[in-house]
Amino acid sequence: MSTQIFVNLPVRDLPASRAFFGALGYSANLKFTNDDAACLVISDTIYVMLLVEPFFQGFTRKTLCDARTHTEVILCLSADSRSDVDALVDKALAAGGSEPMEAKDYGFMYQRSFQDLDGHLWEVVHMDEDAMPAD
Repeated sequence: MSTQIFVNLPVRDLPASRAFFGALGYSANLKFTNDDAACLVISDTIYVMLLVEPFFQGFTRKTLCDARTHTEVILCLSADSRSDVDALVDKALAAGGSEPMEAKDYGFMYQRSFQDLDGHLWEVVHMDEDAMPAD
């Protein structure tokens, strides 16, 4: 069995967050979705649990980070092509996200980023390993 990852993110407005990620093409696994949480299916091994802040707080004794003003993590998704990078970030922007950094083109790697409605940072990257410079 492949290892799966479930990324848990606190959100202020679950319906708005579901709509945002739905606009990016991600569906919810309704078996793990209710008024407190939504399980987004990124791939068959990657899931994002959107948890309303009070529910999320029940899983930690630490203070929640306000991702609109602080960065705790940057989530990075791979894409099959440069145009797929642009398409996903453009969808995020059209759905109400913002682009915190300009695109970066390293020749062998192209990346763009977006912030979701709660300020969580996401990078989308396409890498052409055949074009990587030799060490």
